[in-house]
Amino acid sequence: MGDVRLEVTDGLGRRVVRVDTPVFTIGRRSKSDLCLAGTDVSRDHAQIACDGGRFILRDQQSRYGTFVNDQPVIEKPLAHGDRIRLGRGGGAELLFLVDEVGPATPSGSSRAANSSVENLRQMAALLEGLRALGSGYVLDEVLTLVLDAAIEVTGAERGFIMLANPEGVLQFTLARARGRVTLPGKTWDTSLKIPERVFATGETQIVSDLRDGNMAPAHLGTVALGIRHVLCAPLRLVRYLHESGAAPEQRRIGVLYLDGRDKGTLLSPTTRTGVETLATEAAVAIENARLYRETLEKARLDQELRIAAEIQQGLLPEPRYVGAGVEVVGASIPCRSIGGDLFEYIDLPSGDFGFALGDVAGKGPPAALLTAALQGMFTAHAASEGGPAATLARVNQALVRRAVQNRFVTMVYGIVARDGQLTYCNAGHNPPMLFTRGTVQRLEEGGMVLGLFGHAQFAQAMLSLDPGDVLVVFSDGVSEAIDVAGEEFGDDRIVSCISANLHLEPAALLEHLLAAVRQFSEGTVQRDDVTALVLRYTGA
Repeated sequence: MGDVRLEVTDGLGRRVVRVDTPVFTIGRRSKSDLCLAGTDVSRDHAQIACDGGRFILRDQQSRYGTFVNDQPVIEKPLAHGDRIRLGRGGGAELLFLVDEVGPATPSGSSRAANSSVENLRQMAALLEGLRALGSGYVLDEVLTLVLDAAIEVTGAERGFIMLANPEGVLQFTLARARGRVTLPGKTWDTSLKIPERVFATGETQIVSDLRDGNMAPAHLGTVALGIRHVLCAPLRLVRYLHESGAAPEQRRIGVLYLDGRDKGTLLSPTTRTGVETLATEAAVAIENARLYRETLEKARLDQELRIAAEIQQGLLPEPRYVGAGVEVVGASIPCRSIGGDLFEYIDLPSGDFGFALGDVAGKGPPAALLTAALQGMFTAHAASEGGPAATLARVNQALVRRAVQNRFVTMVYGIVARDGQLTYCNAGHNPPMLFTRGTVQRLEEGGMVLGLFGHAQFAQAMLSLDPGDVLVVFSDGVSEAIDVAGEEFGDDRIVSCISANLHLEPAALLEHLLAAVRQFSEGTVQRDDVTALVLRYTGA
């Protein structure tokens, strides 16, 4: 039979291996006569046995099958020039050669085209490997790998990839030129009609000459560059579902576009087949890389939000404060990682005690940033002359000067003197409730919300506290918490909860209130930050 060998093409490249044992084993096992690393190759995939001068290929119950000349086989005698493929996606291809017959590979353009297809299938095998490894490669690396491989083996001069955004509109992503050069810019010097048509229909399009027929008017800029020939293939994502018998999920995520001045192998039918194979595997690798990048970005954002939440909680005072004549406890529970509510305690130079609770319109990071700024503004002005009204007027001016659009703040600032005199100003906030001698009084004196109008005027009111009086200040996240039926918790439930537990310490009172809100809204998503403080005047 002469010298028998296999010309092997896989993800490692091309090499020649002699078939020089009676039973020549092929598989991923390291002891195999031909060890292959493709993801489609089983540990014991196939063997070639010499039987009476014939060489017989036998599949060894491999997972993805063995193919000869693109036909699945279990056992088949081999002839010179037979093409053996291991696995469904071309994980490895072998060319069976016997010296006595002479070379069996085609010559001329056909050989070049077949070589291109084999190279493209090598790249497809590599991309399938990336998919199997979880696509830890970042998206730009995968896109570059795909374009460079396609340009090199097809003879194209340029290539680009467009990916669809969430609305299904193609967006330019990356362009490369021969010589592994990245083309600058965010657009492409060609008509988008071809890629848009390919994306819409899912059919590969080959244009032999852009100057022919009705093509020329739409491609004048491209023709002016000397570009004549185009091959554009859809990036079709195919996902095989776990349920047996279920049809695979398919959707188009973009297009792979190649063009050039010379035909080369670009217009060959075999090249088209290879590019489509490459595009199919590339779509999976690209999608996995994109998901991988999104996962990393989400993890980074989550980590940043965790840090921001820790910083925000660190900016708040200690929950419990005991001073001359007062005991107060506060808590703030954001509905997201970070929130837009705050509470603050101030020891004033006069020996009096100041407290504040504010609510920035909105949620999430924008509200949290303004909350941090508000906290700094308030602290800077809290001890200024004129009392709570003057302080909130200054804070309002500071916010207006910064002109944060569509953002405003509601806030309550109160000062408790040692003798029990309470002076407060309410800037558009939910009226705090004062529980005293069996009555409930709402503290409404003040003015409009902060941050909208520089000319806003603020007033303050004064009243006297008796030992044992309790003041409850809360954000609308408490009163407007909803149950599964959409009903709000409301002020009446706050009054009932506090009135029934006035004998308790402030910390226990606050916990009863928050627990009542939690129980009431169980089964619903919290839609606003929940912040409250409970102050008891203990006497001079």
